[in-house]
Amino acid sequence: MGKSARSLLPAARYDAVCPTIRTDNPAIEADDAAAILNEALAFIAACAQFPDACLVPSRVVDAGWHALILHTTTYAELCEELGAFMHHQPEAPDPTRYNQDAIDRTTALIEETGYSVDLDLWGPPDGDLIAVAANCQHSDDRGPIVTLPKPKG
Repeated sequence: MGKSARSLLPAARYDAVCPTIRTDNPAIEADDAAAILNEALAFIAACAQFPDACLVPSRVVDAGWHALILHTTTYAELCEELGAFMHHQPEAPDPTRYNQDAIDRTTALIEETGYSVDLDLWGPPDGDLIAVAANCQHSDDRGPIVTLPKPKG
């Protein structure tokens, strides 16, 4: 089992982002918000390490990424520490665009990056165990995640 991505943010910043997930999704419990944030952090780390891999978040994980982005200083510093800035290009939800291969590739590369994956948070849009308000879905395998600059090595 890999490490938790929680260590990617200082405690005060982590504690500031978690409530943002709950603001947009009031039915989510604090523990679920923390799990979503952990997956979003691991996703960002994998995107930075594998910029050409065409990674995509699940709809639930995307809610954590949205919360991170709202904390602009935290997000910019995280990306700087990881060596690349991951731009978010939203797409309207379209369940027909869901690509399990892209999700499997993403979770495998998160594990290769050294982080554990909570597969319950990486399901298809119609199978989410946690309902989120994120009106965005990244499943088009053309690569909606733009990593700049391309990390060295």
